Amino acid sequence: MSAQDSIRRAATHSTAIDRAAVYRTVISHVRRTPLRNAFTYRSYSWYVDVDHLPQLPRLLRPLAGFRVEDHLGDPDGTLRGNVERYLATQGIGPAQGNGLDGGRITMLASARVLGHVFNPLSVFWCHDAAGELRCVVVEVHNTYGERHCYLLETDGAGRASVPKAFYVSPFNDVDGEYRMKLPEPGERLAVSIVLEREGQQPFIATMDGVRREATLRNIASAALAVPLAPLRVAAQIRWQGIRLWARRLPIIKKPHHRSQEAVQ
Repeated sequence: MSAQDSIRRAATHSTAIDRAAVYRTVISHVRRTPLRNAFTYRSYSWYVDVDHLPQLPRLLRPLAGFRVEDHLGDPDGTLRGNVERYLATQGIGPAQGNGLDGGRITMLASARVLGHVFNPLSVFWCHDAAGELRCVVVEVHNTYGERHCYLLETDGAGRASVPKAFYVSPFNDVDGEYRMKLPEPGERLAVSIVLEREGQQPFIATMDGVRREATLRNIASAALAVPLAPLRVAAQIRWQGIRLWARRLPIIKKPHHRSQEAVQ
């Protein structure tokens, strides 16, 4: 690689970091029935342009890495290509005359830390060529290594509803409907997901955060404040599951989940 290529690549990575943001978050889970259980933990999430994924300087690179294989679609493809391919299966694409036409796609997700990643929730905001929000893709991961995407067309406040179709918790089946609020992140992040079933709201999850520019100082500060964040999140979820099991909450058998990649 020539010196000129090295300088160009470094400039590209620097621009990608400049476009990104880090949200220091507080995440809350509230289970209301049949047992009440609530817990809150701190973490942080990245907000990035999928066409300009940040790459940190070598010494800080273990603190944040982004891989296509951590999300929907072909692990050998690109995030944009995989999102657009998924949208096409849902009736949004060039063949239908209503595609994004190269519009910006932004993602809220956790990055890999020391090679580890766990994203209970990743959100993609998909814009058209004019910059208008076209739709939102919500990608949910469970602790069994499975994932599922929901396509939402949100209102002006970022709200939409969708039937639940994916087994997440061993204490909840796939009945009911999710009522989500997913406004595009600004100075603050405010995401909520409410499971509604037979006039009740058995489960509520919220994620609130404050935006910080993705400077090297802010990245290091977030990593020090919540060391090994992906592992901590996965451990927290499993620990709460053990507590619910100890309280004799019935376990719901996991149904077979057909990968969405298999039908694309």
